[in-house]
Amino acid sequence: MQIATAPGSHWLITALEIMSALFIFLIGLLALWVVITFITDISQTRQAIRRNYPVIGRFRYLFEKLGGFFRQYFFAMDREELPFNRAQRTWIYRAAKNLNNTVAFGSTRDNRTPGSILFVNTPYPTLGENAAPPVPVTIGRECRIPYVASSFFNISGMSYGALSKPAVLALSMGARKAGIWMNTGEGGLAPWHLQGGCDLVFQIGTAKWMTASW
Repeated sequence: MQIATAPGSHWLITALEIMSALFIFLIGLLALWVVITFITDISQTRQAIRRNYPVIGRFRYLFEKLGGFFRQYFFAMDREELPFNRAQRTWIYRAAKNLNNTVAFGSTRDNRTPGSILFVNTPYPTLGENAAPPVPVTIGRECRIPYVASSFFNISGMSYGALSKPAVLALSMGARKAGIWMNTGEGGLAPWHLQGGCDLVFQIGTAKWMTASW
């Protein structure tokens, strides 16, 4: 008795046989790797995790490397990362591309923290004569040459050693045009700070836990 087969079906059967053999071969390789890894982990003395938990202990290092990725893209909120969170980075990226960087219906920033600065919108702005000018702040009244800061908002210290020359120049020139001062940061005073022509606060770092500005 012969069973008729459709034309070309023997190619399908051959392909299935090859795939089955390949699957069995891969399973064999996996089993061989597990055995070799088990013997290697249980006989080594450098890592306690691998010795106490052979084979599966290796996944701990894999998950540790993947942890940063998952925290950044799946678990961390927009305002949790330091020193610059996702909300701040997104704002900068969109501003650099000349895209709209405003978010409607509130903010993800917690404005209930004491000392938070709020910019409240008003449908009826006050007239120019009713606006209160900023009051200059004198720093170092007892010094021989006190410094009078005319602006409340200034550029604080950053690790300018990680910034490029154009970035420091742009900040320095922008501070001069805005009439504000600029902190040199822990990287020290660079020629590019001076080229912008703004007022500078020279920062001296202790290289430990605190810094002082002079």
